[in-house]
Amino acid sequence: MDAMTDAQVHEAALADPDAQPMTEAQLARKPVARSKIIRRALGLTQEQFCERYRIAIGTLRDWEQGKTEPDQTARAYLKTIATDPESIARMVSGQPHDRLAKKARAAVPAPVTRASVRRGATKTRL
Repeated sequence: MDAMTDAQVHEAALADPDAQPMTEAQLARKPVARSKIIRRALGLTQEQFCERYRIAIGTLRDWEQGKTEPDQTARAYLKTIATDPESIARMVSGQPHDRLAKKARAAVPAPVTRASVRRGATKTRL
């Protein structure tokens, strides 16, 4: 096999349409924060997003401006928001899903009182 010179390698790379070098403008452009992409996809303002998902407005602004990066827990939270935004909004707002709320109410036993024990409504002794 013949080894390619640096000039030949450079020419071959430029000839490949899928491997074009980035321009100066592309290199200078900052990546958009994931939190901003998710928020915009949901059509929410920063204030609405923060209120709905219980994130501090200053924290979100820092993420979106690139001043700080979300930690691992915050990245996981953003990923779950992106996956199922309505369910996450319900969970953090305290509004239970109807089907789950009905199951939870049905599973809660009636409180045991002295009166219910006297009536024989329960076998539990106080």
